[in-house]
Amino acid sequence: MSEGTEAASYAERLHTKQHVWWKRILPVQLPYRLNIKRQRLGRTLDIGCGIGRNMKALSPDSLGIDHNTQSIEIAKREGMRAMTVEEFLASDEARPASFDGFLIAHVLEHMDEDHGRELLRTYLPYLRPGGSVFIVCPQEVGYRSDPTHVRFTTGEDIERVCREVGLTPQSNFSFPFPRPLGKVFIYNEFCVKATLEAAPA
Repeated sequence: MSEGTEAASYAERLHTKQHVWWKRILPVQLPYRLNIKRQRLGRTLDIGCGIGRNMKALSPDSLGIDHNTQSIEIAKREGMRAMTVEEFLASDEARPASFDGFLIAHVLEHMDEDHGRELLRTYLPYLRPGGSVFIVCPQEVGYRSDPTHVRFTTGEDIERVCREVGLTPQSNFSFPFPRPLGKVFIYNEFCVKATLEAAPA
């Protein structure tokens, strides 16, 4: 059985994959960072930030959190503002309605649907009314590439979970290529943007 996303080995695997020689030469992350920038999330809480790869696309006052201590240490070494979940919840950053947006990228596929709803409900009090949540999950080939994935999560699945926790989906699209490419291209993603119309109950 593979170790979970909280293991140090998982963080090291993410770091190794991100720093292979050809990724240092080619701007492979640029389209994905531009996609995040286009969402205009403002001050963002990057939930499940991992080693901080997506934080380079967020505003400088954004914050990343993760349950993997080793991932947070790597993110900090890379110059990111990042905390463990426990550090965040005990900090002054955990103020009601203090973030304009959430980024939840490559997280929901690591848990069942009940835990996905629980995750969103846990953090929604920190999102301002009118704020946005941008959720990204891998398509078929990307899903199969990681043994820690537990549930294939489509754009429609994401929309349903959003509605169930009080978010209103605004867009649902495949990126960077049309949906059929998800069966052959490892980095094709389901992307859903939703908004919080009112403060959560």
